[in-house]
Amino acid sequence: MVLAKGKIVPLVVAFMVVVLAEEEFDFDLSQYGEELYERKQSEKQLVGSSDEDDTVNPEELGSFVEGDIYQPLVLKNAYKFKSKRWKNAVVPYEISEEFNIFDVLKIQDAFNTFKQKSCVRFVPRDSQRDYISIEGSWNGCWSTVGRAGGKQILNLQSSSCLKRAGTILHELMHVLGFFHEHTRYDRDRYVNVNMQNVKPDSVTNFKKDRQDRATTYGIGYDLGSVMHYSTMAFSRNGSPTIVPKIKYPEKIGQRNGFSTKDIQSINKMYCS
Repeated sequence: MVLAKGKIVPLVVAFMVVVLAEEEFDFDLSQYGEELYERKQSEKQLVGSSDEDDTVNPEELGSFVEGDIYQPLVLKNAYKFKSKRWKNAVVPYEISEEFNIFDVLKIQDAFNTFKQKSCVRFVPRDSQRDYISIEGSWNGCWSTVGRAGGKQILNLQSSSCLKRAGTILHELMHVLGFFHEHTRYDRDRYVNVNMQNVKPDSVTNFKKDRQDRATTYGIGYDLGSVMHYSTMAFSRNGSPTIVPKIKYPEKIGQRNGFSTKDIQSINKMYCS
């Protein structure tokens, strides 16, 4: 186990079976407007009060795109960025010393889960230029999507973002290049999104991705994905925002661990 001395390490976000279609991908983020470039709110307390029994997940409480997708502030009007897959399925990382040993072990367990289920490897950073820095600032659970180049932050606010293994896996899937399941271009076949129940400032969080920008690898929509948001995500009135069109006995937005289709998607993207 290697901790970065005096350094804080960022990570990336994504939650859905829709992933980057090409290794190098120009993704037009202008549809999200200024919200995408909102600065991190250090005073945000919502995540800190999150509980395992809550109807929403902690990463759904953030002020970024879809709650937990962060794109660093860049030049004005620079709405595009190139997301790349991690070369050879290897992701170098540093972990901030602000985490206690129990937090670090939970993060390491998540790394091991990827190792057990796929060819993806998270390795302690040596001198690699591109890497993730995992930090625990008091501003929620968030990440960037895909390899952004250089140092990129994955934030896991302790202890709320570390209570369930699935929350860590969710953010690490963002790092690999996965988006949220509920924004798949084919989602309307499987769920109803009740926009009348969505907070006015969160409407863009339910925009579907375009088919020419992402791929599902032929893997079906997954209500059980660790990348799916909960039925109450971004609700303005306590009523469901996401409702499946079929009977689904399990919890939507589970954060216990990978679904079978999550594992298939990771392996399709990196190991085929």
